[in-house]
Amino acid sequence: MTERTLQWVGAQLADGEHLTAEAPLVGGWTSRMRRLTTSHGRSLVLRSFTDAFFLRHADGLLTREADVLTLLAGTDVPAARLLAVDARADHCDHPSLLMTLLPGAVCLDDTGAAARAGALAAQLVRIHGLAVAGADRPRPYQAWTAPGRVRVPERTGRPELWRRAIAAIDREPPAHRGRFLHRDYHPGNVLFAAGAVSGVVDWVETSWGPADLDVAHCATALALLHGPAAGLAFPARYTACGGTLSPTPAARRYWSVLDALGYAPDAGKVAAPWRALGRADLTSVVLQERLETYLEGLLGLPDR
Repeated sequence: MTERTLQWVGAQLADGEHLTAEAPLVGGWTSRMRRLTTSHGRSLVLRSFTDAFFLRHADGLLTREADVLTLLAGTDVPAARLLAVDARADHCDHPSLLMTLLPGAVCLDDTGAAARAGALAAQLVRIHGLAVAGADRPRPYQAWTAPGRVRVPERTGRPELWRRAIAAIDREPPAHRGRFLHRDYHPGNVLFAAGAVSGVVDWVETSWGPADLDVAHCATALALLHGPAAGLAFPARYTACGGTLSPTPAARRYWSVLDALGYAPDAGKVAAPWRALGRADLTSVVLQERLETYLEGLLGLPDR
């Protein structure tokens, strides 16, 4: 950190408290994450946007995350505690947010994946169950792709599958009941300790919309990480934990396919943080094959 950023961080600490160590945190790709240790034995996280694309949106993203962390402080959701935010880089070199460090670690191994998927589903049900007053609700959800924006992989051997998938979302979004959404909920944003969820991070995309969207996003990630069957099984895990999805198969399929198509044409690009955490097996070839097989599974689900 530069002296300018150090001064801002230091101003957020308690009297007599100062930084004693700093180290990078790996596993993210939208921002630079650093672990800070203080003389009082506290561990903090400094999140900074440095990439040109995210710099353009940093004010909205960090302000939203600060608001959400403030809201979650009064709930049982295991989220970090906000210390300070400098969304416009008025005091730091880059737009930044300072928060507490949560216990646990990201777990992406295939071993134990089924048990973790159950814990992921249970935690997501609790997030969706938060009662949020109208004035405190985050922005309405934004779709991350559309029929005309889907980029089909150039080297696919299954063009008809992609045409069918695009046709499945070429309609008006189904009617839905709004819920409090994390909106980027997946195994890379959930921490585990002793087999239990110990933290949920990265609240910059928090939105208001259908529970199906969060379930679909986590399911797609599970399909890419652990195979299509893991993704296809996740919605049932969610409902088994008490969650409620859209009432019709067509509506549930819409949200699931919409999310999966957001990974085209190169699912390997979004998996770069996973490879940095040890999943070197997740090559672009493997991930495209898993994504296509997952899409085939979604399109083949019965209409009942």
